[in-house]
Amino acid sequence: MQITELDPTDPAARRAWHEALVTAVRADRPHALTTTLEAFEVVATAPSQHFARSWLQAVVDGEVVGTAELELPLSENTEVAWTEVAVLPGHRRRGIGRALWDAVVVRARDAGRSRIGGEVTLDLDVAGPGQDFAGAVGAVEMHREDHLVAHLPVAAALVDPAYEVVRWRGRCPDEHRTAYLAMRNQMNADVPTGDLDVEAAVLDDTRLVDSEERLMRSYDVRVAAARRRTDGLFGGYSLMFVPHGADYGWQDDTLVMPEHRGRRLGAALKAANYADLPEHVTLVHTWTDPDNAAMHRTNTGLGFRVVERMLEMEVALDADLDVDPDVGARA
Repeated sequence: MQITELDPTDPAARRAWHEALVTAVRADRPHALTTTLEAFEVVATAPSQHFARSWLQAVVDGEVVGTAELELPLSENTEVAWTEVAVLPGHRRRGIGRALWDAVVVRARDAGRSRIGGEVTLDLDVAGPGQDFAGAVGAVEMHREDHLVAHLPVAAALVDPAYEVVRWRGRCPDEHRTAYLAMRNQMNADVPTGDLDVEAAVLDDTRLVDSEERLMRSYDVRVAAARRRTDGLFGGYSLMFVPHGADYGWQDDTLVMPEHRGRRLGAALKAANYADLPEHVTLVHTWTDPDNAAMHRTNTGLGFRVVERMLEMEVALDADLDVDPDVGARA
């Protein structure tokens, strides 16, 4: 078994890496939402100025049997590294996950990072080894969210008559950008992070443009926003992504600004986005903090149901840990 770094300039190598990742993840998670090959191609071939990324692979007899991604934030949270490790089911309990993890730790330390964070997602009905592996490398749970899905169409939710719904796809129109940036930065400041010590990203127009351009290469980006009729002020927005050609999408941010809350704008904006989707899109994913009772009520009222638990984990790199190489590999 060899641990090598993916050559992001090699199309066949990128495809093999991505295929191994998807196969490993979906073995234990029938409801998993995995990155599409098209989205991975964008990330792998068009580096971002805000993140440095590299990809490791475990190779046995010429086959990629395990993967690890390392993401190093460059603009905020520069003491943290983020990772995901995955191993094909038939190759687990052989030390492959540990070898990938060790390689990630070396690179994170070399980059001056003191913590490594990652997600462990657990299907409600299918047991997987991810939590055991995370615990074995010393990871501590810092936050959790529910992963929910809804089949379309969902229940109708009408917008408050004091507001109108403004929609756009892709790039935010120039006339709305100031308001949209304010809402996006409010969302970044408000998003629940549990015990994670992370700095919220602050968007300016340049950073928003970069994000929009990169996302549009992989996704149909859809926004529904609520604008108050009396003064034109925006009260909230809902952002979702549909991978090009896919029959599903996922609900990203939904925010209602503090002074506009209590009018069920969140539900109305989500429903407006879903109602505008093409007919072939039949499933929507979303994630919600289980302690966010208001958003949980909104989601379940629209027909969402919980299918997985997502645990955000963290390892302090000053810990000297002995790990059992036979523990399963998915963290």
